Amino acid sequence: MSPISFKRHRFPAAVIVQAVRWYFRFTLSIRDVEELMAERGIEVSREAIRCWVIKFGPLIAANLRRRRCPPTGRWHLDEVVVKIGGRRMYLWRAVDDEGEVLDVLVQKRRNKQAALKLLRRLLRSTGVHPDAIVTDKLVSYRAAMKVLNLQGRHRPGGMRENNRAENSHLMIRRRERKQQKFKSQGSAQRFLSSQGPIYNAFNLQTHLISRAGLRTLRGQANDAWTAATQAA
Repeated sequence: MSPISFKRHRFPAAVIVQAVRWYFRFTLSIRDVEELMAERGIEVSREAIRCWVIKFGPLIAANLRRRRCPPTGRWHLDEVVVKIGGRRMYLWRAVDDEGEVLDVLVQKRRNKQAALKLLRRLLRSTGVHPDAIVTDKLVSYRAAMKVLNLQGRHRPGGMRENNRAENSHLMIRRRERKQQKFKSQGSAQRFLSSQGPIYNAFNLQTHLISRAGLRTLRGQANDAWTAATQAA
């Protein structure tokens, strides 16, 4: 864990951290976060919140990423079309079979090079050699797997087989509508790279556990957040 410095900021670290948490954890706009702060007697501008999100979001996400256990060996990869700045781009996303977000990559192409870039990032960042990689029937995946000698682990299928990755796009679609589309490729990549680890920390799958188990897991998630946002 790397302690985070909040020096030279007018507001206390607790206020900054709470604003960042609300923005990434829930489908809220900067204006929504500003109003929630105002309801609690904290007058802070939207521009200040935007700066906090840009500055502290990646730092908190990096700390949370360091705390997480390695992902499982079964990965699900998928890509969807997004309109960014009026241009057609592709959002490449990888999750494991427990719904853990492994990586999100915004790219201009939907070809072999784009699939290869995602796979290389996954292998480098996770340190895991997957047992199976489930994708749709896009031929770019097959070509990229051949380059990395992973064709024996490739499991191309339809929407049913890759439903885990398809469902993981839903929260991004909700955020895209809330923000009235992403404004640039860079801003979309920054947001999604920070949002993934924060989503993982609080992704408890409540329908699969008891109420007592939920309280325990929520406590662990809050402890992880507290450790990740520790001030220097």
